[in-house]
Amino acid sequence: MNDRYDAGHGGDQQYELVGYDEYGQPVYRQVPRQQAYDPYWTQQQQPQGYGYDPYGTGQQQPVPSYDTSQQAPVPTYDTHGSYDPYGQTASTGHQAAQVAEQTAYIPQQAGPPATVEESGPRAGDTSSARDFDEREYRTEQFAFVEEPDGDSEDVIDWLNFTENRTERREEAKRRAKSRLIALAVVFALVATGGVGYLWWDGTLPGASSDTRTGTTTSAAAQKRDVVVVHLHDTKGGGTSTALLVNNTTTKQGATVLIPNALALTGDDGTTTTLAKSVDDDGSSGTRDELDTVLGTDIEGTWRLDTPYLNNLVELVGNIDIDTNTDVPDPEAEKKTEAPLVNKGKGQTLSGKMAVAYATYRASGESQNAQLERFGQVMQGVLRKLSSDAQAATVTVQTLAQILDPSLSDEDLGAFLAKLADHAKGGDHKTELLPVQQDGTLRAEDSDSVVKDLLGGAAKSPDAGDAVRVGIRNATGDEDATEQARVVILNGGYTFLDAGTPGTARATSQVTYSDAARKQDAIEVAKTLGLPTTAVRKGETTSNADVSVVLGQNYETTDPTG
Repeated sequence: MNDRYDAGHGGDQQYELVGYDEYGQPVYRQVPRQQAYDPYWTQQQQPQGYGYDPYGTGQQQPVPSYDTSQQAPVPTYDTHGSYDPYGQTASTGHQAAQVAEQTAYIPQQAGPPATVEESGPRAGDTSSARDFDEREYRTEQFAFVEEPDGDSEDVIDWLNFTENRTERREEAKRRAKSRLIALAVVFALVATGGVGYLWWDGTLPGASSDTRTGTTTSAAAQKRDVVVVHLHDTKGGGTSTALLVNNTTTKQGATVLIPNALALTGDDGTTTTLAKSVDDDGSSGTRDELDTVLGTDIEGTWRLDTPYLNNLVELVGNIDIDTNTDVPDPEAEKKTEAPLVNKGKGQTLSGKMAVAYATYRASGESQNAQLERFGQVMQGVLRKLSSDAQAATVTVQTLAQILDPSLSDEDLGAFLAKLADHAKGGDHKTELLPVQQDGTLRAEDSDSVVKDLLGGAAKSPDAGDAVRVGIRNATGDEDATEQARVVILNGGYTFLDAGTPGTARATSQVTYSDAARKQDAIEVAKTLGLPTTAVRKGETTSNADVSVVLGQNYETTDPTG
């Protein structure tokens, strides 16, 4: 900037603009005067368009001449827009003059603009500087632009940075919170979905589900495929019965062992036993009677004679089971020879050994003990059978059996393949149906099998429909009671165990207390193979219509064959 102005009465002092203070006001320094003062300087000598306009109108105002001792010069601007309070044209170049150590004069703005006469300094008046301070100059009268304070800009930038940083932190917190909430929702959905899937698939502990509707399904409403298998011992005689169950809802399998003493209702309405029904009524009659008592829907009957069981075990490559007793070889000449099957865990059985173990019944054992061994053999076969329906069907066809018309090779093969898959995966169990001594079922004892595994309901024949026979064994042979029970049940009677006396007796006796039961007593004697002369009127055991005391003349058979 080259602006200068005279301060005084045409003296030698001259001021040069050096900058602006923090309020935007010009700051000057005192420099030697460069040119003579022209008191008669006029507006025409100024460059066009740069006259001083005290009202900021942009028009040039004529400047009258005045006495330098009484009037203050009118400030003007040079061609560079610099402020000159005395209307002097500033030097066009900068000069490096020595700065006088005097306080720079800073003009102040105040009130409305004064006239030249009012604002001029008086001669000899030392307060000219003060009067000059009181003159008013408006911002728009100056060509310079107020420069922003660097420190204030830094403060503004720092505030903006701090505000932005705080906002970013808050925004990051909000995003983190939103993500946590989203993750919690996703986790809840995944957990709910996982539990829902287990419930839907029927594998959630304590609940079963319908795989199509996703609603909890009761045991009775679950879908099952059931086939009854009868093992016929072609050498030792007798039969063993089991129900093979494939639960397609829970994807589990089961083998339900049915004791021969189970009371059934025959086609003629009379009470009979399972063993007698298999011998007399055949496959279809027995299947219908089992459906009535158990509330099941058996789809087919598989008659498995012992020679076919031998071949089946050989076809699957032997079986491995935990045997619970030593089994003698039925073809051995002496009973002292080594057993055919040894007691122990993980015993490998061939076809012949499997048949001997499945049909073995030791002295004094109930038929249930033998039935449970049959169940072990069946489970061992299922674990070794192929889970492929086609391969399992080939195995069945290789047996060359004559199957019941209700069950074809393909149906039996596919059914056994599903059970084999369950058995290999640990989803197959074997349960014994709890039958009471009189051949009936009690709901509290049989629900775990009849209701849960078979989805049925026990409906045993009413006790009043059959003659109740109490048997007391006085033969000295512990097997006599069990053999007599089977005979009584097969004869359509209700069996009652009357215990064993302390001493044996030679002859048997049949007693009735009501004359109306005399004929029933005679029929019971014939059923047991006793002479009719053993029948007489007398006291009977509690709850029995006819009482029988078995003596040594009662013929028993060797259960081992």
